[in-house]
Amino acid sequence: MTRFLREPLLHFFLIGAVVFALFAVFDDAPPAVQKQTITVTPEDAMRLIAEFETTWRRRPSAAELDSLMDSLVREEVYVREAIALGLDDNDPIIRRRLQQKMEFLTESGAEAVAPEDAVLEAHLAENADRFARPAVIAFQQILLRDDIDDTRIADIASRLDAGKDVPEAWQPSLLPDRLPASPLQVVDSTFGTGFFQNVLELPLGTWSGPVASTFGKHLVLLEERAEGALPSLESIRERVELDWRANFAAELRERRFDALRSRYRISRPDTRDILGE
Repeated sequence: MTRFLREPLLHFFLIGAVVFALFAVFDDAPPAVQKQTITVTPEDAMRLIAEFETTWRRRPSAAELDSLMDSLVREEVYVREAIALGLDDNDPIIRRRLQQKMEFLTESGAEAVAPEDAVLEAHLAENADRFARPAVIAFQQILLRDDIDDTRIADIASRLDAGKDVPEAWQPSLLPDRLPASPLQVVDSTFGTGFFQNVLELPLGTWSGPVASTFGKHLVLLEERAEGALPSLESIRERVELDWRANFAAELRERRFDALRSRYRISRPDTRDILGE
C-alpha cells in the first residue's frame, strides 16, 4: 500500500484533480446559457409580403424580404428581453394596449353576425333621433335699417313681392342674401338662436316680417320648407347596420367583461376615505 501511494502516476492524477477543483471554484466565467429559438415561419413571411404590398403596391425583392424578416427578428429579440427584464410591468401604454386587444377580440364577434331586417327596423325606430332627416328651410332675406319702423315694413314687403327694389330700406351686411336648404344648426349659427323656428312658421312664397335676429330686423322670403322625417330602412340600411353593429359590439364587450370580472374578488378603498371627506 505504501509503495502504491508513492507511485508518480497517482501523484499526477491527484494534482490534476486538485487543480480542476480549484478552477471550478474560482472560475468567474458565466455558465453557458441555453439559447431560445426564434422562428420566422413561412406564414410570417407571407404576412410581411402582404403588408409590404399594401404599402408599396408591389412585391418586395429578396433583399427587401430579408430586411423585413431581420426587422421581425429584431423586434422579437427586444420584446423577449424586455419581458425578461420586467419592462412590461406597470407600463400604462402596454397595459392599455393589452386591454384594447382583449376588447377587439370580443368585438370582432359582432362582425360575424348578420342582423335580420326586423332587428334593424327596431334599431331604426329606437334611435330615430340619430337617423331622422332634420327639417330644412331655404330663404332670401334683407336686413332692415335701424330707422325703419314697423309701420313701413308692410309697404316694403308689398313692393318686394311686386318685384321692386327697395335699396333705401336695407343696410349692407356680411350675411348671405339667400340661404339654400339648411337645417336649424346652420341657420341659427348664422342669424342667432330662434331664427330658424321663426322663419319656419312664415308663409311660403311671400316676403314676411319683421323677423328678429342677432343683427336686427329682417324681411324674409321663405322659398322652401321640408319637415323632418325618418327615412325608410331601405334608403339608409348600410348606415343603420353599421350603427347596430357598433352597439352590438359594445354590448358584447360589456357582457364579456362582466364574465371575466366575475372570476376576481375585487378589493378597493372607499372613495370618501381616499378623498378625506
